Amino acid sequence: MNWINGEPALHLPLGDRLIQCGDGFFTTARLRHGRISLLPYHLERLSLAAQRLMFAPLDMALLAEEIQLAAESAVDGIIKVIISRGGGGRGYSMAGVSVPVRIICHSPAPAHYPTLMQRGVEMALSPVRLSRNPLFAGLKHLNRLEQVMIRAHLDRDGNADEALVLDTAGQVVECCAANLFWRTEDRVFTPRLNQAGVEGVMRRHIIDTLQRSTYTFSEIAAGPEALYAADEVIICNALMPVLPVKRIEARRYCSHQLFNYLGPYC
Repeated sequence: MNWINGEPALHLPLGDRLIQCGDGFFTTARLRHGRISLLPYHLERLSLAAQRLMFAPLDMALLAEEIQLAAESAVDGIIKVIISRGGGGRGYSMAGVSVPVRIICHSPAPAHYPTLMQRGVEMALSPVRLSRNPLFAGLKHLNRLEQVMIRAHLDRDGNADEALVLDTAGQVVECCAANLFWRTEDRVFTPRLNQAGVEGVMRRHIIDTLQRSTYTFSEIAAGPEALYAADEVIICNALMPVLPVKRIEARRYCSHQLFNYLGPYC
């Protein structure tokens, strides 16, 4: 089932800026028994993206109501919320653009995550680098061609489940569709996302959890060698929600200490 501006719908006008130039942003949430996991984080993410991308103000109360109605109707699976700037304007100009369009989509939950949780994720270093741009860093905007190409290389090569993705300066950023953390003894790290990458809601939830724990936590800029030297690596997103990493290239990991600690919280 799909909804546009609160009404069941399947089609978007061809003049919508989402289609014309990817002018929008989104969030993807886990739905269980009619409830959205981490809904406040998802709503905050959408509100922040609207502000930074200079959208007309969103009616967050109305959006939250529509999300909840969709969740109650769909019960289980995935709820994806897409916000388009709407129709209008000429070329790239926002002048004369109408109010934002709210799109909500439901789909089944991924079937492969339980298998990966049991056997661990195998990762390969991606040849595709993420461009650095502080204006868009952290946002889940609709311009995802970099991720499309990262996934294309994974699918073509067929030697890994996920990718370790660097930026154009050679710093670790994220995976194709997940954030990552690594542990060395009692210290836990995650990449700083001030230049590139997506700040996922599960990433934020894990950071909040670690800051209340006995682990020492830091967001840092680091190259891939930091992960190769780590005792353990995990990846996360709102749907997984947390998976242990078994291998990155030739480096193998056997510890599940952090994964086991985070499990009850995620």
